[in-house]
Amino acid sequence: MATPRILATSGGFTASPHYNARVPGGLFLEALRLSGKDRPRVLFVMTASGDSDMYLTMSYQAVSGLSVDADHLSLFTMPNQPVDEAIGRADVIWVGGGSVANLLTCWRIHGVDLAMRDAWERGTVLAGVSAGSICWHVGGPTDSYGPTLRLEKPALGLIPYGNGVHYDSESQRRPLLQSLVADELLPTSFATDDRVGILYEGTEPVAVLTDYEVDPDTGPAAYRVEKTADGVIETRLAPGRLG
Repeated sequence: MATPRILATSGGFTASPHYNARVPGGLFLEALRLSGKDRPRVLFVMTASGDSDMYLTMSYQAVSGLSVDADHLSLFTMPNQPVDEAIGRADVIWVGGGSVANLLTCWRIHGVDLAMRDAWERGTVLAGVSAGSICWHVGGPTDSYGPTLRLEKPALGLIPYGNGVHYDSESQRRPLLQSLVADELLPTSFATDDRVGILYEGTEPVAVLTDYEVDPDTGPAAYRVEKTADGVIETRLAPGRLG
């Protein structure tokens, strides 16, 4: 039986030194490797950005030099292909950033939530950035409702933890995640700095990965945020295997 895997990130693609383009970072390349396929079928799902044409074009262009077969599932203004078929064919599903609240609403209307769970249980690699990270968890802080961050819950709950993204670059995210855990509105949670991802096998985190090589002691990292008898404790998780 295949191992269910989720790669929840605050990265995946980096800016190209040439033109207004993106190139795959280490996180996206790891998602491809985890598929175990020489030429994986990649499905882009950009619901959180309203299926932005620009976002999709940049994503296709970014993988044009890789050994992949790329496709996408759009839901606006109607699904561009049958949801179960699109998700069922994929070896890797990459979910883009944007509004996680809108993503979850649209997914539930169209049955994407159920199809994603089935794919995860079959061993399809589920991955994504920002909204495409929070969605797999119980919930997490989001700017879906405006400039003041709020809790989005429930998300899909494939991973039984809360999630924080852009932990080092957006000032509201760290204190809000800590307060949500303190108030038990979220369970123990895992967060990522920009360009960092957490790999889950089954429902447990097993590795912290990055888009590029970083200093393990001082560079961007992941974090576990948990409530204890002494209050909320945040533990830095350096890049590498956990445990």
